[in-house]
Amino acid sequence: MTAQAHGHGAAELCDDGLRLYSRALREGRIVRGEAEPAPCLEVFGLLRDDTDDPGWLRPVAPAVALPRMLRAVEEDIVRQRDRGERIAAAFAPLIDLDAQRAAVPDSPMIRVLLGFQRINDAIAEAAAISSREVLTVQPGGRPPELLGSALGVEQPVLARGGRMRTLYQHPTRHSAPVLAHYEQLTGDVQVRTLDEVTERLVMLDRAVAFIPANQDRTVALEIRHPALITYLATTFERLWRLATPMFPSPEDLGAEPASDGITTRQRTIATLLVEGHTDAVIAERLGMNIRTVRVHIAKLAATLGSDSRAQLGYLIGRSGILEQQP
Repeated sequence: MTAQAHGHGAAELCDDGLRLYSRALREGRIVRGEAEPAPCLEVFGLLRDDTDDPGWLRPVAPAVALPRMLRAVEEDIVRQRDRGERIAAAFAPLIDLDAQRAAVPDSPMIRVLLGFQRINDAIAEAAAISSREVLTVQPGGRPPELLGSALGVEQPVLARGGRMRTLYQHPTRHSAPVLAHYEQLTGDVQVRTLDEVTERLVMLDRAVAFIPANQDRTVALEIRHPALITYLATTFERLWRLATPMFPSPEDLGAEPASDGITTRQRTIATLLVEGHTDAVIAERLGMNIRTVRVHIAKLAATLGSDSRAQLGYLIGRSGILEQQP
């Protein structure tokens, strides 16, 4: 009987093969001909030649065979991942080429930018001719080295009479590098914060926008399509109306508890808890340290009298705090 007639390929470990292997372990060996319908046994190294009698096969100990099989799987995963990265790298310039072909010649409406340097250069080029407005969304804040380079891009726009509006998440209010950065800027600059914002966005004169195209932000899209620009600008304006100015009193951020002893930040965390998110996800979405999130959860639990995570979700729903306006 061939492997094909048996219903599986040689690279698959089938039920019949496992049964033969189990019998070989019990009996110490099996006749070579019995293993022919299940070539997977020899492919995976579960059987070996009997040195005393070539007509028989002996089983390889499972403790020896399993690590070898797992290593083969891991090596295959690495090969597939490398192949995927090579394909993605090969297609990146093709995507850019296709976007240019589909758009107006010499003025693509959507362009793919590869690498931090190319992205930063494109933003700087657009800012150099911008004179009206810079809108940015900065989730998680900006590292000091990026703030330093941004100063030379933003200040000239302000000097030409443009205005700049930036959205951060609330924890950025306590970032000394960010505060120092805005102290150096002169002109029409406004900064607001929210619990949650969209992905990173840079928009200049409502004519061109830059957004990330992958998770680590090494690829970006340069967008000039009027409909997409309008959509992004509308999204920004709606978030801006909901946001809090950067330098209000502490209670504006919910740092001080309301009459029921629960802060605005804790209400936001309570909402995400009820939605079923983990502490790590909540921390990422709110731009907070996971330890800080757990401190807020502990305070929330103490306020509501909860002894467990499951009970806390129930008490949040019963308390009605999610329906109350801070």
